[in-house]
Amino acid sequence: MAMEFYEKERHTPGEAKFEAQKIAFAPFVFQAALALRDLGVLAAVEKYGDSGVGIEDLTEQLHLPHYGMQVLLEAGLGINLLLYKEKKYSLTNTGYFILHDTMTQVNMNFVQDVNYQGVFHLKEAIKTGQPEGLKVFGRWPTIYQGLYSLPAKVQNSWFAFDQFYSDRAFKSALPIVFKEKPSKLIDVGGNTGKWALECLKYDKSVHVTIADLPGQLRMAERNLEKAGAPERVSYYTIDVLNPAEKFPDGYDAIWMSQFLDCFSHEEIVSILRRVAEGMGSADKLYILESFRDRQQNEAACFCLQQVSLYFACMANGNSQMFHSDDMKVCLDAAGLEVIEDTDKCGISHTLFKCMRKK
Repeated sequence: MAMEFYEKERHTPGEAKFEAQKIAFAPFVFQAALALRDLGVLAAVEKYGDSGVGIEDLTEQLHLPHYGMQVLLEAGLGINLLLYKEKKYSLTNTGYFILHDTMTQVNMNFVQDVNYQGVFHLKEAIKTGQPEGLKVFGRWPTIYQGLYSLPAKVQNSWFAFDQFYSDRAFKSALPIVFKEKPSKLIDVGGNTGKWALECLKYDKSVHVTIADLPGQLRMAERNLEKAGAPERVSYYTIDVLNPAEKFPDGYDAIWMSQFLDCFSHEEIVSILRRVAEGMGSADKLYILESFRDRQQNEAACFCLQQVSLYFACMANGNSQMFHSDDMKVCLDAAGLEVIEDTDKCGISHTLFKCMRKK
């Protein structure tokens, strides 16, 4: 599927040179788009529709200096957010999506608030295999240990990004997971408790245990109590990176959503082996991930490729958005196999249904 996008050259030499200049000035392009959005310029231009608006009217309405408005508007033309005709500016389709598309807003905020300063250290991270960019916020081994110590704006953008994609896959996943009516489900890496809450709503008899780090469990517990769903929920503290820590057994359904992409191949195998040790012959493991080879369009594949750089530089220094075959290799090494997989869950996800190998 997705890898077919990269089999052939798509630009003439002249076009390719222009593409190279876009890359060279990419930080300016991003910050200009962000400024046009956040300073209200795109919204002000949109109000005038196709007839457009002149620079003097914009500066007066937004109380911005003429010089600053001029350089921003000029940049907006070059990056295809604005059109210019008869000395008036109007919004392009791309400008509309920057202004109104939720996914675009979530992605931009994630890049700006979580990654922009840290990605300066990407080359260092590639060489060392450590999240070198994370030092702009603190000295944690991974972003997950420091997540609840990050500034509020950074936390908000991180969670908004994380949940935007997973939440939209839950609707497709719930009927598959509950088809066999599990009585006890463990949510490994439960984060804020959103999946657990959806399970409790979907099945009035299931008991859900959330397994995660202490900070994440505290937030999940607060969220579930606030939602009025403290019953049928348990909490299990675990550091999955510690090979000495065992997973609890006795669960007929094990759930991992956007979880395994947070670890290296070796760490994934270690986690899955310990999970498999506690699985019965009929128990099921469900893995929800966005695999780069399962995407239906180039835009989705592009986004996942860039998110892998977040993992390299900011999250942990050793994980990525995986190819589905790589995940199957990890499962095989852990004594597990995929018995069913479902693509097109939400925006970009695939759901693996797994069992212990016979």
